[in-house]
Amino acid sequence: MIYPRPPYLSPDIKTEKSKIMFSNTEVSTPKIDTPITPLENFRRMAMRDHPLWMPNALTDMQTLMIQDIADGAQIGPDFKRRATEDYQFYDWFGVSWTWVCSAGGAVTTPGINLLDDITDWESVIKFPVLGEWDWKTKADDFLKNQYDPNRVLHIDLGPGCVQRLISVLGGYSEGMLAFATEPDAVKAFFSRFADFMIEVVDLLYAFYPVTMLTIHDDWGTERDTFFSPKMMEELLFEPTKRIVSHVKAKGGIYMQHTCGNVARFIPYMIDMGTDLLQIQRRAVNIPEMKEKYGDKIGFNVGIEGVSMGKPASVEEMCQKIRNTVDIYGKGGGAYVNLFDMDPEKLWIYLFELYCYSREFYDKEM
Repeated sequence: MIYPRPPYLSPDIKTEKSKIMFSNTEVSTPKIDTPITPLENFRRMAMRDHPLWMPNALTDMQTLMIQDIADGAQIGPDFKRRATEDYQFYDWFGVSWTWVCSAGGAVTTPGINLLDDITDWESVIKFPVLGEWDWKTKADDFLKNQYDPNRVLHIDLGPGCVQRLISVLGGYSEGMLAFATEPDAVKAFFSRFADFMIEVVDLLYAFYPVTMLTIHDDWGTERDTFFSPKMMEELLFEPTKRIVSHVKAKGGIYMQHTCGNVARFIPYMIDMGTDLLQIQRRAVNIPEMKEKYGDKIGFNVGIEGVSMGKPASVEEMCQKIRNTVDIYGKGGGAYVNLFDMDPEKLWIYLFELYCYSREFYDKEM
């Protein structure tokens, strides 16, 4: 079946506001009349169980950053703050960070380390006490004024084991040195951190109807992984798997974000029970990984062939959207990040993604 692509602002198509991730910016998007809710379709996609279309993060989900939902705690960087100059802040572990405007992100403040020796972590690191802050007020406000029960509710949990380790030690060099020289202390710290993250998961499920949780844990450079498979097996696998298993036991979908060339770690992430991967296209051949592992794990991807600073015509962009569906759509297990600040172009692209992927999955039935 061929699905019609309605012209821009067609009077029989309603519109709605969708928020761009990591910002307060909202864009107008068509409210497409779908046979099942985006939430149900997303679950089908994640389970590789006959989705009807390829989901798009902009229109099919609502995303909350954990640092935005506690009243009182400076959990992490404020991505919504429009900073005009660099500034310093401390997170809820007491780590000093500097927001760098030119980079659009935060780095641990050079020269200020919370911990110099990983073997001292038990006496130095003060794990946050979750009950010290008001979580209910913001949850109630969100559920009353913003929550859309038809969309995926996605909460980004922030740093995982490795990124928390390198934050308290002051950098990846220090963190990887600890991996190599003090594995027992690193393993003990990871175990305690996993306990803490499980507490966080329980708290979030107490206040929000969570669909999916994501942890950010960068495990490599664009050339290779920071550490060996043996270190993955002995230090990181078990505590990360405990977190993943706890999310899954709650009925949640788990997504792992990890930058770098981490292809060698994908089998481990599958064994952990990870549902979706958010990895770097320029560092990993994701089409190859989809072909190799797509029956076991899913992927959050960008539009294939889009390059920053290289604008494409509308027809070229529509072809890239179709190509993305062709590459990643097989069997489900893929959703995309697609947006444009031009409302007319965005309308065209969203309908192309929806309609073409509907046609793609119709053929798979």
